[in-house]
Amino acid sequence: MKEVTVQELKSMRDSNADFQLIDVREEHEYDIANIGGELIPMGTIMEHVDRISKDKKVIIHCRSGARSASVVQLLESSQRLSNLYNLKGGILAYAKEIDPSLPTY
Repeated sequence: MKEVTVQELKSMRDSNADFQLIDVREEHEYDIANIGGELIPMGTIMEHVDRISKDKKVIIHCRSGARSASVVQLLESSQRLSNLYNLKGGILAYAKEIDPSLPTY
């Protein structure tokens, strides 16, 4: 599975790279802290496959990187997508290494 680090994500944002960021946490988690990803909770991802870009890099994240890794594996195997990346360490790593003002839970 391909992964990007939070530093790579920040660099991509800073350079205005064209990519899609998907947050697979639950809505109540998103309400606590988010980094601007499109919210598609893990349990509904297969119902919303049409919202996932097929022609640019898609970074999928959750709280720690575990749920998003499962989603990446599921989508790679069931949808044959090859443009998916897991955010290593999730939003916890982003809060720790990039934006300490983000609440953690």
